[in-house]
Amino acid sequence: MVRITALMDNEPSEHRALIHEHGLSYLVEREDCRILFDCGAGPNPWVNAQRLGRSVRNLDAVVLSHSHYDHAAGFRSLVELGGGSRLLYTGPCFFEEKFACDGLRYTDLSAGFSEGFLAEHAICRKEVSGAVEIFPGIHLVGGFPRTHAFETIPERFVRQASGGFVPDAFEDEICMVLEVNGKLAVLVGCSHPGILNMIERVHQLLGKPVYAVFGGTHLKEADSERIDATISRLQEMGLEILGLSHCSGERAECAVRGNPAVQSCHMGSGDCVFLG
Repeated sequence: MVRITALMDNEPSEHRALIHEHGLSYLVEREDCRILFDCGAGPNPWVNAQRLGRSVRNLDAVVLSHSHYDHAAGFRSLVELGGGSRLLYTGPCFFEEKFACDGLRYTDLSAGFSEGFLAEHAICRKEVSGAVEIFPGIHLVGGFPRTHAFETIPERFVRQASGGFVPDAFEDEICMVLEVNGKLAVLVGCSHPGILNMIERVHQLLGKPVYAVFGGTHLKEADSERIDATISRLQEMGLEILGLSHCSGERAECAVRGNPAVQSCHMGSGDCVFLG
């Protein structure tokens, strides 16, 4: 059995003593391993973990879906508090500086730590660009082709390259895939490359139905037509369960709640699901 606990989300759960803030962090626990998927924006996920009685010490691995602060900046706090793992998985280009730009003003959205910080704490970073099995039945996948034209990245997201600022294609984004009873459950951070682009890549590479998706789908700016098309295509790939968090948006949550063929929920701070 796999337990997935939301240590941080934008929204609260019924556990009102927990902190909720803009960000995402999931603790994945199986009999043979414990993995942290994303770290939120600061130390508050670790406060929540303590209040929930879940340990974030001596983990088998930490996975950061991409380098935006609301998913990655909490890693520094985790390490400085003596938690985490000596093994960190990220996508490529993770340490490029990322910004949101409104034409004049730039806001730094980067992770807030460097490769030097990893070296200082003897942390080994492994880069994921395709598909890799990190534990039996647990995969990380990156390198998502852009096959759906309507899955666009907002122009405000840019990164700093040698020649100046360029659009951010989120080449660093990765997702985590769990094999459960012959099917796949996928954890996503923000799905900047497009949730369909990501899930189709997983489906093609691993050749099994994707029956569950948890995390941020970045549909908060999508219109109803795109949301309906997204849910329909996910169902074609096997979707039965959708646990939305963080950047998914109320419109998407309403749409899936109205779909009798898909079980759905919001994964707020402290909520958990059990698979298998």
